[in-house]
Amino acid sequence: MVLEEFKTRVLPVKNKLYRFALRFLNNEDEAQDVVQEVFIKAWNQREDLHLYRSVEAWCMQVTRNLSLNRLKSGHYRNTQELTDGQKAHDDPSPYDQAEMRDVLQTIDQLLQRLPAAQQQVLQLRDMEGYTYQEISKILDMPLAQVKVNLFRARKALREQLIKMNAYGIDHHP
Repeated sequence: MVLEEFKTRVLPVKNKLYRFALRFLNNEDEAQDVVQEVFIKAWNQREDLHLYRSVEAWCMQVTRNLSLNRLKSGHYRNTQELTDGQKAHDDPSPYDQAEMRDVLQTIDQLLQRLPAAQQQVLQLRDMEGYTYQEISKILDMPLAQVKVNLFRARKALREQLIKMNAYGIDHHP
């Protein structure tokens, strides 16, 4: 694989890799470091990448493994950084921005309550758009278990949101 092919097959998945690592690590700097490590591994193995049916799936799998390794390591620091809401194209009012930040923060908190396997499957399927088969390969999980985890994750989120609305809770789980 030459540099141009690397740029077209590996670099475009950077944002997906980052979001996936961030879901594990809850730390922007650590997630960026993981993505850099993935790119280094991919570059070092560029001659063998043609052996994989999906380079993107391989990169996601490496991201998962590196993220898990960081979580297991003793030097990992779990500092969650709250990010400022991103401005939409039509510049919403400060009130709308604050409300959107609250909603996103609430959803993120609800997601973090889910078991890790459910979080990962939901992230890959609903946020990144991977197929069940790709998720099965990335997470090294049987296809049936991928479907069960996704069903349970969606059900748990739905129930929590309904519960919040029923009790009139304003975006704070």
